[in-house]
Amino acid sequence: MLKTLRSRDAAMPFIMLTVLLDMVAIGLIIPVLPALVGSFSASKSDQAYWYGVIAFSFGFSNFLMSPVLGALSDHFGRRPVLLLGFLGLGVSFFGTAFATALWVLIAVRVAAGAMQANAAIANAYVADITPPEQRTKRFGLLGAMMGLGFIVGPVMGGLLGAINLQLPFLVAGVLAMVNLLYGYFVLPESLPIAQRKAFSWRSANPVASLRKLAQLRGVGPLVGVVAFSGLAQFVLYTSWVLYSSFKFGWGPLENGWSLAMVGLVSVAVQGFLLGRLLKRFSPQRLAILGLISSALACALWGAATEGWMMYVVIGVNIFGVTVAASVQSLISSAADSRSQGQTLGAVSSLNSLMAVLAPMLAAPLLALVSHYPRGDWRIGAPFYFCSALQLASLCLAIVHFRRQRNSSHASRREAGTLEPH
Repeated sequence: MLKTLRSRDAAMPFIMLTVLLDMVAIGLIIPVLPALVGSFSASKSDQAYWYGVIAFSFGFSNFLMSPVLGALSDHFGRRPVLLLGFLGLGVSFFGTAFATALWVLIAVRVAAGAMQANAAIANAYVADITPPEQRTKRFGLLGAMMGLGFIVGPVMGGLLGAINLQLPFLVAGVLAMVNLLYGYFVLPESLPIAQRKAFSWRSANPVASLRKLAQLRGVGPLVGVVAFSGLAQFVLYTSWVLYSSFKFGWGPLENGWSLAMVGLVSVAVQGFLLGRLLKRFSPQRLAILGLISSALACALWGAATEGWMMYVVIGVNIFGVTVAASVQSLISSAADSRSQGQTLGAVSSLNSLMAVLAPMLAAPLLALVSHYPRGDWRIGAPFYFCSALQLASLCLAIVHFRRQRNSSHASRREAGTLEPH
């Protein structure tokens, strides 16, 4: 047993490095993808529209396939599904680099979305090798690796994109292939054969997986929290580069540095502060504080009139970084060990659904305000919308945790009345 535990603990550094390489590759393209779309567009409003279409195509494909990939990982193991995801990223990056028309960009994003559920499978991997009481901290470490990838990736993307718009995609494709080789030769499997379950198309479809997620005991309105806060995050990600370009005149380099700052704060909080915060606050309390912080941050980003203000808000939004790890831990703890892949695949599918909706909301909002002069507060419309979504998540979280507390008190009272005197 001790030997088994040691081998499972040793798997954590492997998956952390895998996620780091994954996020560096993704971070590379974020500052330059809107500019690449703009090279095929005739105006700012067209750029916002087609960028929305391309983001939608990836999200919709990923929404359909994430629960399937999660269920496959419960049956075949995490490792082969992660390898498929790395291959999908490589196809997407190289395809984007050599794209000659908008339809090619859309096609490669559809293919990538269908093959890629790396975040969900990585979280399931961590759940496999971690006892429930340590999952919030380890999900935080995984989030720190994602943040570190967002420090290195966007800066590299901005620097390379300033030389050539296609160059970051080529480098990202090479990194994806390196990750594929690393996973094939080094990454161990986390899911024992005894804990695997049969694959079922009926339970793997996105509607069924979302229904099962909502029915998990102890989850309830947390599904709504994931949905609204996820939608806010994806609207934020979809809007960030174009918003800063419209409002401050930023290019790929400036956007790369700003996203690197987001990653730096994420690493600092999830890699170093989260463990200390968990000693003072429960995951429930951290989720509440994080949603309050996120709502305020989005409103302040939207109201910013100078570029330096964006950095100040990024730096003070410490609690906002803890939301995903806290809520993910609560949902993971509600699922049994044989269904971690499908459960976290359902969370990924829900996030993918929000990624589908986000461009449909962000692109029209950006197009609507694209004609306003630089510095105008109205250009922040997508961020004000994000703030409202985070407030909705906050209300749902408060309702859920209050119901849980009342139910727990009622159960204890009932148990007390049944005890023999």
